[in-house]
Amino acid sequence: MSAGPAVDPRGPRFAAVITTVVLAVVLITGWWPLLAVQTVVFAIGAFIGLKPAPYSLLYRYLVAPRLAPTSEREDAAPLRFAQAVGFVFALVGTVGYATGVTALGIVATAFALFAAFLNAAFNFCLGCEMYLLIRRVAPSQAS
Repeated sequence: MSAGPAVDPRGPRFAAVITTVVLAVVLITGWWPLLAVQTVVFAIGAFIGLKPAPYSLLYRYLVAPRLAPTSEREDAAPLRFAQAVGFVFALVGTVGYATGVTALGIVATAFALFAAFLNAAFNFCLGCEMYLLIRRVAPSQAS
């Protein structure tokens, strides 16, 4: 069961690099409006789809044309789940910073940064692995 067409796995890794930089800037500066923007980026990827997500668009139009084509593809469902997990952490972080509960903002942002960094540096998508584990533990009844 897929959440859409399969995607070039280099795109999500590219998005993870940008996300890592954005979240690191938020942690260094405490500038929560940037985290709010990242929250919207996560929301688009999770709830609308990967194709219209801003970092996907950057990859598709600016990066992919400069790379050799690949036949490798990944299912979009785990990636969208990972975006939803990122959305939750970024939303909690944004609320924490915006309401003055800075420690909550820092911790939630740091968790999101950790996951993004794992994907960017080691090609390990923590949210994707969570999705697969959940699917194994609680398989869909619709099969």
